[in-house]
Amino acid sequence: MDFAQLWDRVTAVQPDPPHWLVWGTAAVALLAVAVRPVWTWTRTVVTIAHEGGHGLTALLTRRRLSGIRLHSDTSGLTVSSGRPTGPGMVLTAAAGYPAPSLLGLGGAALLAAGRITALLWIGIALLAAMLLTLRNLFGVLAVLVTGGAFVAVSWYGTAEWQGAFAYLGVWFLLLAGVRPMLELWVTRRRGGAPGSDADQLARLTGVPGALWVVVFLAVALACLGLGAAWLLPR
Repeated sequence: MDFAQLWDRVTAVQPDPPHWLVWGTAAVALLAVAVRPVWTWTRTVVTIAHEGGHGLTALLTRRRLSGIRLHSDTSGLTVSSGRPTGPGMVLTAAAGYPAPSLLGLGGAALLAAGRITALLWIGIALLAAMLLTLRNLFGVLAVLVTGGAFVAVSWYGTAEWQGAFAYLGVWFLLLAGVRPMLELWVTRRRGGAPGSDADQLARLTGVPGALWVVVFLAVALACLGLGAAWLLPR
């Protein structure tokens, strides 16, 4: 397959999937977020998106990205250097929690336009770029497994399997973008998570951490509502 054929394949418009597939993938994604034993596994995908958001924003704001770590307890750490205060640091700290929801919204826009294959390949490209920034073994394995699923489905999967995988992934990001904010709110009410992104932003901006959690939640809910409007059958 030459480059022209590959480009045509990636940019091709696929027909809308059957209604049962859209609703079915939404239900499976909801279970993956709502059922605690399942969430302890699937939350790693959210951590990948969260830390990727920090890392990408650090680069866009001209900070030096030292590396990203993903841990088996679904926590993560992104280290960048530069000015300890100012807009770049604020944007970098604020980018993590909204990242899964914003990725889901972007995916929903692509699916609404019938660009299923393009969505899968964009996912592969983002995961490949993140792989270069990882600094621990678990992080590398987590991204390789996730990226491997994208590659296998995009290259070997039928149109139906590609559609199901893409819709499931986008629904999951939209729904999973909400739960971490609720967990953070409860944890902070109990006096935990003193080093959370919200508390870091409170120190950087003077805006209370609770208000930052509300902002993150509002972004996640807005993305979920708009993304669902694009995805659900009309």
